[in-house]
Amino acid sequence: MKNILIINGHEKYPFAQGLLNKTLVEKMVELLKDNYNLKLTTVDEGYIIEEEIEKFKWADIIIFQHPIFWFGLPGKFKTYIDQVYQYGIFFAGGEKYGGGGLLTSKKYMLSTTWNAPESVFNDKTQFLDGKSLDEALYNIHKIHQFCGMSPMKSFSCHNVILAPNIEKYLSDLEKHLKENF
Repeated sequence: MKNILIINGHEKYPFAQGLLNKTLVEKMVELLKDNYNLKLTTVDEGYIIEEEIEKFKWADIIIFQHPIFWFGLPGKFKTYIDQVYQYGIFFAGGEKYGGGGLLTSKKYMLSTTWNAPESVFNDKTQFLDGKSLDEALYNIHKIHQFCGMSPMKSFSCHNVILAPNIEKYLSDLEKHLKENF
């Protein structure tokens, strides 16, 4: 069986308690537990750097579940990456910049929650200027490419604060996982 590390990168705020990200992680566990070995990290609950490094070494696939805050990662999740993704373990110097990733046997999947409606993606008349989901996640993909990981198909939930549809999100997640795992 393959090993999967699921990281919940949500950071609690008064306006966003993290229930959707927690629910999505729980659904992932429910759907994957019979066919994969799983380990979990919830960044907001704290972590031990050395244990997280060992989880990455163990994992074949890493699933990152997190909201998009200001078109990027929540602050604590960015700090997690800064602390855990260490030189000599995740990356080293390469012949050219970005070519020294040491996790070349690993795959990753981005699973993100957005307050942005789905309609703003892939439409040049909308705020994101016609960018796709993965183009909007470019910097996050580059972090993992720098470490040598290969992307799997991304998953996302939209309008999560203004017009949440939990049943649709869970159904879409189940379909996504069945197609990609």
